[in-house]
Amino acid sequence: MSKIVFLDVDGTLIDYEAKCPESAMEAVRLARANGHKVYICTGCSKAEIEQRDLPELDGMIGANGGYVEDDGKVVMHQALTVEQVKHIVDWCNGRQLGFYLEANSGMYINHWFTVQAPATMRKYALGKGATEEQAAASADSFVNSMIRTDDLYRDDVNKVSFILSSYQDHLDSKVEFPDMEANTWGGKGEIALFGDLGPKGITKKHAIEVLLDYLGADQADTISFGDAKIDLSMFELCAYNVAMGNGGPEIKEAADYITDDVNEDGLYNAFKHLGLI
Repeated sequence: MSKIVFLDVDGTLIDYEAKCPESAMEAVRLARANGHKVYICTGCSKAEIEQRDLPELDGMIGANGGYVEDDGKVVMHQALTVEQVKHIVDWCNGRQLGFYLEANSGMYINHWFTVQAPATMRKYALGKGATEEQAAASADSFVNSMIRTDDLYRDDVNKVSFILSSYQDHLDSKVEFPDMEANTWGGKGEIALFGDLGPKGITKKHAIEVLLDYLGADQADTISFGDAKIDLSMFELCAYNVAMGNGGPEIKEAADYITDDVNEDGLYNAFKHLGLI
């Protein structure tokens, strides 16, 4: 029986230097050759994914569920309105918070992001186990992939991530933007590094439901892989769920199976354990 596999990207399919292990590449290739479908299910937008060296896939869910694509065809795309984007941009600039607008055409940043992001992204990489040298390289690569522009009132934005000066920024964003989903990432609870804002009702779980309906596929044939709290919504829906060895305690507690770390052939070993390859 063929399966439909959903893979988180950072910390699952790729490591924290944004590199996809050769064993993960091979696992995806072999699984698809065996008739299984493999999709990524990520917070990243398409522009960010296109900068990564990933294996060939059947499609993607991006922007934490705001974008769904199958075999090159857009199945769903729910972006923020221009009015919502303008509200976020003005609010962040007023608080001097660096942010990036995540669109399928690129990732667009304000002045404060160029100032704050290098240190923040180094901290993010170090928290994921990178060395100082790896963290610096990862931060530089991330920041250099962004587009600096003053044209930030856009109509193609999937979601917005902003650097937290403190956890209070996230709490205030929930009050300021009741018409949007407010989350954090880059650390648990009050040690989170980023807040993000996206369309209301958009989750990875919802996007998988949309894709399964489009494919005429059965939820019983789904398997998900993740490493972080944001992946729990995938786990709520999919029939079988795998946590990476480098994952956090919440994702491991919710998993049916815990595999090895992303850089210890975790994906390949799990695919083999599950009979996908």
